[in-house]
Amino acid sequence: MDNNKDNALSQYTALYDSNREAVDAAAGGPLNALRPAARAALEGAKLPTKRTEGYEKTSIDEMFAPDYGVNVARVGIPVDVAATFRCDVPNLSTLLATVINDKFVPSSTLESRLPEGVTFMSLSRASREMPDIVGKYYGTLAPSADPCVALNTMLAQDGVMIHVARGVRPEKALQLVNIFQAPVPLAAFRRVLVVLEEGAALRLLVCDHTQDKTNSYLASQVAEVFLAPGSRLEMCAIEESSALTSRHSMMWVRQEEGSEAVINNTTLTCGTSRNDFAVTLTGHHASSRLSGMAIGGGRMHIDNDTSVVHDASHCHSDQLFKYVLDEESEGAFEGSITVKPDASFTEAYQSNRNILASESARMHCKPQLIINNDEVKCSHGASTGQLDDDALFYMQARGIPRDEARTMLMQAFMVDVIDTVGIPGLQEKLRHLVERRFAGSLHDCATCRNHE
Repeated sequence: MDNNKDNALSQYTALYDSNREAVDAAAGGPLNALRPAARAALEGAKLPTKRTEGYEKTSIDEMFAPDYGVNVARVGIPVDVAATFRCDVPNLSTLLATVINDKFVPSSTLESRLPEGVTFMSLSRASREMPDIVGKYYGTLAPSADPCVALNTMLAQDGVMIHVARGVRPEKALQLVNIFQAPVPLAAFRRVLVVLEEGAALRLLVCDHTQDKTNSYLASQVAEVFLAPGSRLEMCAIEESSALTSRHSMMWVRQEEGSEAVINNTTLTCGTSRNDFAVTLTGHHASSRLSGMAIGGGRMHIDNDTSVVHDASHCHSDQLFKYVLDEESEGAFEGSITVKPDASFTEAYQSNRNILASESARMHCKPQLIINNDEVKCSHGASTGQLDDDALFYMQARGIPRDEARTMLMQAFMVDVIDTVGIPGLQEKLRHLVERRFAGSLHDCATCRNHE
């Protein structure tokens, strides 16, 4: 008897049970080794619903319930990558790769241009060519008992492997573009593994796009990020997907002594988007800066959940998330800071600020502090309001039309989030995208140009 009957998981477990050999054939040993345990973890399990703590505003079960296709047989789906994304990032030259639905596709010159000591390749390929490294890290941060993780582990056939060797600090940023395009509704199970060895550094730009606006798409992504002592990661993720795209992105980060992580997550357009971030500072003097902004319109649903755990002394963390929600869009932010008993001299701060630009927009926020040490400096705060009427009146009195004044105020509201982005040239790009988004022009990837 199938204990998953009548819940969203049943269609995926049935698919796996009928296609185990095909699923395994596309990947190497380290990926396949975890599938049986993942399948067992799903027996009798259910995906989170709005009755599940931490998911009060976003039901993952409802997100996965529709009948999406899964490309288990790895059938080639034609995609015009050049027409989909040619990114005009001012003064930013990147090393580019794409994930088309769930298949890693490098640019034609990527491999020849990668610096020595930098790996940026298909996770499936890496599981065959470097099984010791993949096997050491894959599936060790993301909790295997979590049904969302177990489902991804069971069905992921490819993904992205990024490895930077000890002391290597590449000048160019890596850029990963996730693209959805298919003739039928499609689900993609993506995996990302990032390993920075001691003293290494990485700049990473990730863009999510839906080329086809007529079909429904579902993305399940699990990212595991390992930062060795003295390493540094600067990462910016930008989502510009369609109203028919649902996305559940989960990221786990482990930081060892003296490591630094600067992570920015921006949602410009989407259907339903849930982003989970779990950062653990395990080494002394590690620092983490986690920020994000969301611009909601139509019936967009944007939910960010963060967890930062201080498990060592003399560490520092900052969280800053801002939302501007218009029309009937919905936003949610739940963020927590946990300070363990041995994490003395912790400094940890969290801020969530939101603007509701219409009477129909809705925002849910839930900040949390769990402090188990007296020698700390910690604070959190959240506020939700509307645009400043006095500022609008002042600007209109000086000849600025009301709509233009509203746009200018909303742009100014996002400035400090954009300023957290450290990748050279990307701040200008984000300002441009935010300006266009607030002006009501949904960004079209086909208008961009990439400079390799």
